[in-house]
Amino acid sequence: MPEDSDKTNILIVDDLPEKVLVYRTILEDLGQNLVFARSGDEALREVLRQEFAVILLDVNMPGMNGFETAALIRRRKKSALTPIIFITAFGDEVHQAEGYAQGAVDYILAPVVPEILRAKVRVFVDLYRMSQQIRRQAEERVALAEERTKRAAAEEANYRLAFLAGAAGVLGQSLDVLVTARDVARVAVPFLADAAAVVLVDPPGGTGGVTLSEVHEAGARVQDQARRESLPGSLATAVDQALAEGAVSQSSEDSPLVLAVALRARGRTLAALALSRQESGREFGPVDRATAEALASRAAIALDNARLYREIQQADRQKNEFLSMLAHELRNPLAPIRNAVEVMKLRAPGPSEVEWARDVIDRQIRQLARLVDDLLDVSRITRGKIELRIEPLELAPVVAQAVEASRPFVEAKNHQLRVAVASDPLRVNGDPARLAQVLTNLLINAAKYTEEGGQISLTAYREGTEVVMTVRDTGVGIPPEMLSAVFDLFIQVEQSIDRSQGGLGVGLTLVKRLVEMHGGRVNAASAGAGQGSEFIVRLPAIEALIPQSKVPSNGEVEPHPALRVLVVEDNVDTAETMARLLQLEGHQVQLANDGPAALTAATAFQPHAVVLDLGLPGMDGYEVARRLRDRDSEPRPVLVAVSGYGGDDARRRSRQAGFDHHLVKPADIGTLRTLLATAPAS
Repeated sequence: MPEDSDKTNILIVDDLPEKVLVYRTILEDLGQNLVFARSGDEALREVLRQEFAVILLDVNMPGMNGFETAALIRRRKKSALTPIIFITAFGDEVHQAEGYAQGAVDYILAPVVPEILRAKVRVFVDLYRMSQQIRRQAEERVALAEERTKRAAAEEANYRLAFLAGAAGVLGQSLDVLVTARDVARVAVPFLADAAAVVLVDPPGGTGGVTLSEVHEAGARVQDQARRESLPGSLATAVDQALAEGAVSQSSEDSPLVLAVALRARGRTLAALALSRQESGREFGPVDRATAEALASRAAIALDNARLYREIQQADRQKNEFLSMLAHELRNPLAPIRNAVEVMKLRAPGPSEVEWARDVIDRQIRQLARLVDDLLDVSRITRGKIELRIEPLELAPVVAQAVEASRPFVEAKNHQLRVAVASDPLRVNGDPARLAQVLTNLLINAAKYTEEGGQISLTAYREGTEVVMTVRDTGVGIPPEMLSAVFDLFIQVEQSIDRSQGGLGVGLTLVKRLVEMHGGRVNAASAGAGQGSEFIVRLPAIEALIPQSKVPSNGEVEPHPALRVLVVEDNVDTAETMARLLQLEGHQVQLANDGPAALTAATAFQPHAVVLDLGLPGMDGYEVARRLRDRDSEPRPVLVAVSGYGGDDARRRSRQAGFDHHLVKPADIGTLRTLLATAPAS
């Protein structure tokens, strides 16, 4: 039995206690640490906490199934190569192909054979332990090889040991990049050189980062320089050469009085250390050169650690700011929703109060949905999971749609919006919905960051081979140092404590990604803080439109006879509110809270349409849809999938299961009304 410290972790993911007990019985003889998870969510939390030699993953689980869980595990860099063994009762080639597509190393059919499962798991445990041992040995060997190489020359002279030991004691005391650079220059004088200069490749703030240390009566005098050109000529030349070559540079073999070393860590040049003995005339010999290289190695590690610490601080600060923004933006809509509900509960409300509460709740729910949609859009674009429905189009209707969508934000602060679209047709190849989203985001951004009563203009015109759209405002403007970062994720120019502008800092990121997906580009311009800002979108123009067949409008629909609608949803509140809305539309509605109940109800109720949640317990919505489609019943019901997942993969799976339509929660009642109009009424 291995010691506790030598045990490896094995993750077993299954929602059935009896199967978990079987796996425990089979695998406990291996003497390893067995970790159990009852769902995909629990499994992901365990993967975040610790490493595993192998993961046994059940395919069929409520909520997130095994394939989805495996895909998320694979996306995490640390667990991307962790072996996954799927265990399932489904042995068809489709399931196996999907399992291997998600990165499975094996696919075992249930019930399992104990000896086979134990043997396979033991193999991966042994491989994991061997790889860990090999990795440790490799790291130790690399570290030892580097250290021996750098110390080989140092061992030739005992006097260097005291210097390097003292330098090591100084370097790394601070995790500030500039302080570390000063320490490097200071320790080199006077022992190693008469003068030393450290030049950072990428100094904090983009300027400075040049330090000069010279021999002084008290030891060394350290001064910060404004730029590299301020250094003595010989040191500046040596620095340039070392940075260009990324190695050790010496002035000449005949007069080796200046030496420069590139400070490199993890394959990247961070700075250059230049040493000069021109004042004393001492030449740099092989021992001095080795000492300089040893010092440079330690200095590079110290600078790299300081840079990593700064990056970690920045990432942590950005994460905390985003979480604070997210909490603030989610609480903002919840407060008026709760207040509206409380007003309706305190006493019997009149029609005007009911209408007021309804409008408040509707506005705030739309705001919540917009926040979630923006985050999901960023995620889909980042992962390349978003598809554009490209078609030849004229921009005038797109501009009109964006103006209408952003109007509440503009009017809320009494802005004056001026729209100027060229009279000549502006034609592009694009997705009309996504281009409208681009302009809407820019207009909402302008409205948020312009003080009340400000001026906003939207113009669209042809310029050469491009169509140009600009959104200009008289708002807070953009500081010069922020212009290059305004399109970064979670970045906002103004982040005051009151969060009066709202948003998560994802709108402009979406704009940039969507414009680039259309083959265009977007730029930001501003004269500075308080001077307003301008965003310019450029798209490739086309000369003519290809005639398109007319499609039904998403607006008004013709009146439709009352339908029998089956609503299948395990969340009781969601099911009952959906039923109430459909009943108010004049439809006859029946509810079911799980898959078997839905199939039974469909037999007796004979619905014209089925609004079906995909994430049902036990039998999921996909299976219910497949069984409904296998029936030879009239009328053939329209199947509408409702899910929190709206990506291309989820929509593809719903189509394959037999669904006619796919809606993302919260489902818009207007869209649902339009879809139900396609149902055949008997």
